[in-house]
Amino acid sequence: MRGDFIKRKTKPAGKDVNAWDENSSFWSYGSQDLNTSVPNASSPTSFFTFIPNVPYFDLRIYRESKVKSIIKVHSEDMYQLLENVHFDGDYYRIKYIRSGDWEYCWDLAVRVQFFGKMLGMTLYPKRLVSQKEKRVVYRSMILVNPYQLWDETLVNKFWNLQERIEFLIARILFHECVHVIISLGNIMPSGFGNTDIYLEFRKMLEVSVSKKLSTEHNNVQFRLWNLVLFGASGSESEEKLLERVQEIYEFLINEKYSNQKTGKAFHSPSDNKKIARKYAWMAAVKAGGSTQVTRRIWQVEARRLSIALKELFDRIDMELSNIGFK
Repeated sequence: MRGDFIKRKTKPAGKDVNAWDENSSFWSYGSQDLNTSVPNASSPTSFFTFIPNVPYFDLRIYRESKVKSIIKVHSEDMYQLLENVHFDGDYYRIKYIRSGDWEYCWDLAVRVQFFGKMLGMTLYPKRLVSQKEKRVVYRSMILVNPYQLWDETLVNKFWNLQERIEFLIARILFHECVHVIISLGNIMPSGFGNTDIYLEFRKMLEVSVSKKLSTEHNNVQFRLWNLVLFGASGSESEEKLLERVQEIYEFLINEKYSNQKTGKAFHSPSDNKKIARKYAWMAAVKAGGSTQVTRRIWQVEARRLSIALKELFDRIDMELSNIGFK
C-alpha cells in the first residue's frame, strides 16, 4: 500500500475540528448475519462473556501477532494496513499523505468483542476537518465478533481453541479490511489509494455496468429503484433517489467482491446465490424499508432483487473469467 504508515496512536481531535461535514457518508458493511441491534462503538470491549455450559470465555486468549501473520500470508496490502494497529478499540494512524497545502490522514480502530449475531462490521468514514491545520482526517472502526467459535466446520479444523479463535478473527478482519481498503481508494486523492484490492474491485464494478451485462445490470437497478420508492419519505427529489440507487448498487458489488476475495483467501469459495439472498435483504433495508407499501409487497420485491442479483453475479464471474481476471 502506498503512502506513509505511522506507528502511533492518534491524538483526539481539537476544538476546531468539524465532524461529519455535509459531504460525508455513513455506510455499515457487515459480514454474515445482520443483527439490527448494533453495539455502541464507544462502549468498553467485552473481554468476558457467558456461553452455555461454560462459566465464562476470555477473548484475550488470542495472539494479535498470530492473527496478523495469518492475514499477511494472504495480502501484503492488508498486513500493512493492520501492522501497527492494536485490537484495543483505539485509533491508530495507518496512512498519511500530503496533496497541495492539505494533509490527508486515515485512522483505524479495531475492536474484538461479542455482540449479537453479526460476525463483523465496518463503520466509516467519519470525516474530521481542521481548517486551522489544513488537515482532513478520516476515521474508520472495525468491530469483530467471533461468536461462531463452535461452528462444526471450524471445530473439526481447529481442535485447539486458541488457534480456532485466531483463525476466525483473521477471516472476519480480512473481510472487513477489504471494505476499508476500497473506501481508502475511493476517498483518498487520486493515485494514493490504488492497492491491488482496490483496483480489482474497480474492475469488477466496471464489468458489472458494461454493455455485455446491460440486461442483468438493468434488472438489478429496476428492483433497487422500486425498493427505494417503497422506502421514500415523499420529500426526496428524483435525483436523490437515483443517487441512493447507485450507492446501494455499489454496496452490493462491494459485498460481492469482499466475500469472493475472503473466500478465496481462506479456501471457502463464495456462493453467489447465498450472497445475493443475504445482501438483497440488506439492500432493501438500506433503501428505506416498506414506508409506502405493505411489508408483503416489500418482501416480494426483495426476493425479486435477490434473483436478479444472483444472475448479475453469475454473469460478472463469467465475464471476468473470459478476460482472464482471477
